[in-house]
Amino acid sequence: MINQEISKIFYEIAEIYNLKNVQWKPMAYNKAARVIENLPDDLKAIYKKEGLKGLDAIPGIGKSMSKKIEEYIKTGKIKKYIELKKSIPKGLVKLMEIQGIGPKKASKLYKKLRIENLKDLEKAIRKGKVKNLEGFGSKSEEDIQESVKLFKERKNNKRYLLGEILPMAEELISKLKKLSDTRHAIACGSIRRMYETIGDVDILATGSYKIVDEFCNFDDVKKILAKGSTKASVILKNNLQVDLRVVKDDVFGSALQYFTGSKDHGIKLRRIAMKKGYKLSEYGLFKRNKIIVCRNEESIYNRLGMQYIPPELRENTNEIEMAIKHKIPKLIEYNAIKGDLHMHTKASDGNNTIKEMAEAAKKLNYNYIAITEHSKGRGIANGLSEKNLMKHINEIKKTKVNGLKILSGSEVDIKADGSLDYKDNILKKLDIVIASIHSGFSQSKEKITNRVINAIENENVDVIGHLTGRLINRREPYKINLDEVFKAAKKNNKLIEINSQPDRLDLRDVHIREAIENGVKLVINTDAHSVDSLRLIKLGIGQARRGWAKKSDIINTKSYEEFKKYL
Repeated sequence: MINQEISKIFYEIAEIYNLKNVQWKPMAYNKAARVIENLPDDLKAIYKKEGLKGLDAIPGIGKSMSKKIEEYIKTGKIKKYIELKKSIPKGLVKLMEIQGIGPKKASKLYKKLRIENLKDLEKAIRKGKVKNLEGFGSKSEEDIQESVKLFKERKNNKRYLLGEILPMAEELISKLKKLSDTRHAIACGSIRRMYETIGDVDILATGSYKIVDEFCNFDDVKKILAKGSTKASVILKNNLQVDLRVVKDDVFGSALQYFTGSKDHGIKLRRIAMKKGYKLSEYGLFKRNKIIVCRNEESIYNRLGMQYIPPELRENTNEIEMAIKHKIPKLIEYNAIKGDLHMHTKASDGNNTIKEMAEAAKKLNYNYIAITEHSKGRGIANGLSEKNLMKHINEIKKTKVNGLKILSGSEVDIKADGSLDYKDNILKKLDIVIASIHSGFSQSKEKITNRVINAIENENVDVIGHLTGRLINRREPYKINLDEVFKAAKKNNKLIEINSQPDRLDLRDVHIREAIENGVKLVINTDAHSVDSLRLIKLGIGQARRGWAKKSDIINTKSYEEFKKYL
């Protein structure tokens, strides 16, 4: 969990350097933060085992940063970070969390209007001062005002990203399973349903009630909120709330169904149970006050005359009606992906080499991958010029990993005028082209829709990346007509990406279902910038399952030969 703390600090250091208009350092700290965020091993454990050399060996972490990590492990703070925070107004970095306010705008707001925090910004907007600043205008002021409103709503309803919390939950589950008193332990609630954001963590266990005491004594626990013989509620050191419930084996199925949720799904299921003469609760399924042993969830759904409903679908979006008709499709499995088609290396803004990414992909049993660096217009991401792209293609061709096909590709910017960042004669040299929007988010719905459709209609484009541009908890999707985009994708036989990055998960589950209903084929990619973030594919698959996707809907479940033929 120290990983999350340090990555957050490094992200903030990057933002402060951005504000100060310092070159290169923001990119370096952002890269390091991403590496740490996606690192499967605990930094403290690495340091304890291998010392500073172990930290130095992490790709993307230089000697300067490894010393800062060491300092944090030893003292709980980083002196340089404290100095940097003192060098700017306290609320200025927070200001950049508001959509539409980057380092340049935050700096201008401070220098011209002395805006140091959210309160100052709201006051300036009310007085109409922001729109009069050069580079802002009335439309920009309106957009910022709307973003402030959304920002405040999110702060009042704090939810964490699934990708942040899932590794922590899995670590706790692993600790519980190692206890001699534990028979089963599983995360329930939003985590089990793979919902994109998490409020708190719910864990269900079976075994001796001693588990409760042992759980409350875990090193990660900061405060015990409540504790009984069969349950406990605690706050971890990172301020996340975790609730543990221990039940007997014979009611494990009903308890698991109850605590998995969602609330609306559970309410509807209990109504159906009542109509059939049953009573369903966390304590079991009852018929005339006699308990029916339900050691698993399948037996509950079967008793109620319906198909088993996978946790990811339990959101009361007609899954119960479909289960009664036995029409729940066989969803894509978590081990079904054969290749990842969106990743970055050191050539642009990634942390590892082509070979390192390829070898990590091979360990995941992939048949193929595509290396897709940013195009030249993405200066902030070290995008490749045409000349450097040609050199990079040759490097990809020269890199060999036994049993793995490595495709040369690019994530090409869809520019504000609708054109692509490389000319067609360049795009033709690539095995795969992903076209994505990275700028011009405030354009009208019609303009953004036309930009995407222009890219879809380009014969050299294969995939549209992170289609709606959202960043969960940070940036709303841009306005786009998805019906028109899906029609164009179907007509031109183009693929739409499900991006597995924790703050993207783009497409959303509801849009995945819409795309499938429109006959559009999809790919699940990680957009990985390090070998460790290749594991994020699990989040994308979870999102696909929430969108009712079958294996046949996802093209990178195909073997390399089938995939190549499809392209």
